[in-house]
Amino acid sequence: MTETAEPPREGSLDAPVRHPIDWQNPDFYDADAFDKEFRRQAEVCNSCRRCFNLCDSFPTLFDAVDGAENFEVDDLTTADIKATVDGCTLCDMCFLTKCPYVPPHEFNIDFPHLMLRYRAIQQKAGDIPFADNQLVKTDRNGTMARPVAGLVNWATNRKNRGVRTLINTLGDIHPDAELPKFNTRTLTSRARKAREINAEAPAFGKRKVAVYATCFGEYNKPEIGEAALAVLAQNGIDADVVYPGCCGMPKLEQGNLDSVAAKARKVAKALRPMVEDGYTIMGLVPSCSLMLKFEWPLILPDDEDIRALSAATMDFDQLVVDIAKTEGLADGLKPLRGGVTLHLSCHSRAQNIGQKSAEMLKMIPRTEINVIERCSGHGGTWGIKKANHDTAIKVGTPVFRKALDHHNTFVSSTCPLSCDHIKTGIESVQSDSAPARTWHPIEIFAKAYGI
Repeated sequence: MTETAEPPREGSLDAPVRHPIDWQNPDFYDADAFDKEFRRQAEVCNSCRRCFNLCDSFPTLFDAVDGAENFEVDDLTTADIKATVDGCTLCDMCFLTKCPYVPPHEFNIDFPHLMLRYRAIQQKAGDIPFADNQLVKTDRNGTMARPVAGLVNWATNRKNRGVRTLINTLGDIHPDAELPKFNTRTLTSRARKAREINAEAPAFGKRKVAVYATCFGEYNKPEIGEAALAVLAQNGIDADVVYPGCCGMPKLEQGNLDSVAAKARKVAKALRPMVEDGYTIMGLVPSCSLMLKFEWPLILPDDEDIRALSAATMDFDQLVVDIAKTEGLADGLKPLRGGVTLHLSCHSRAQNIGQKSAEMLKMIPRTEINVIERCSGHGGTWGIKKANHDTAIKVGTPVFRKALDHHNTFVSSTCPLSCDHIKTGIESVQSDSAPARTWHPIEIFAKAYGI
């Protein structure tokens, strides 16, 4: 008796499956082949429109189709396609939370990686602006800025109408965009200071953890890493700090897949001995954790070092929650007055680990936690550009308004860049209600421990 094949089922009944990025195939960079694939996927998107409210890409696409002579995807111009791509922040939310036609569905829709393909074609053709490619050289920029961090922070301050205006012009940066601050002392240098490890904690002696500093933690806000190290020490874990280099997410945004692959090989090779020795690699920034866990294996699926690192990587909140569930947390958490508004960034959600920061903060006794699960609109380097910043504010406005509605003392985001953007956005909506500062969730957790 022969078995009949199971008929295809409508989308989202199976877990999404992401195919490796075929970036080493010359056809990947063929503009005509891309155009054909774009129109194929856009036809499906246009017939569904479930994703209309996620970002600016989809309204741009649908408006272009609605404005075409025959209301057809075939009528889209190259300018329409470019405008659609320009609205994408590579947040992955359409793939993971909205689209019913992602693999294993036969329609095989992967809109973010389609947008990435367009930018890779631009990169190969030399069409990415010079300033954009310089902006994403985070290790170089951080190394150069560190000795003169005070001067750089003064120059890039939004209120510095002189030098900042010149920077805006040269870098095509919006004058209202908040730029990351630099620090004179890196996280790896700060981490050399001895920490008191809580020998009474349930997890004492049971975990090996290496904190992957990320370029943001290393050069811009090492305080996040210090808070993470302190929380781990309170819970009996003497963590190491490692930083072989940037994860490449900023360069992924520019379609520079050759550079991303090189960074992936370098970092994965450097961390492989620790992985083999049983270390968990803890990411401080969700976009970086996402790269190590998912994007690198899709770019270099046959690299053993990358596969091993992917399996050993946990986001900061994911690790703390796992410690709490497996060994138990150390005593000492105290209530925080005023409550916490927590924004879950797209790259946190894209990891498919659940609301781990919310779970973590809810362990703080008698402290109200209000969660916002919606895109802030920032999108890494995307949101600071002149062409995008107004759109970034528009997309993030529901987040800013919700944060104002909660009236909490602490405003937090799992993405530290979103933290700055949310503060800027709140100022744009109601300037006198903007928080003096925003917080990374691990900083709030450390504060609850009295650290």
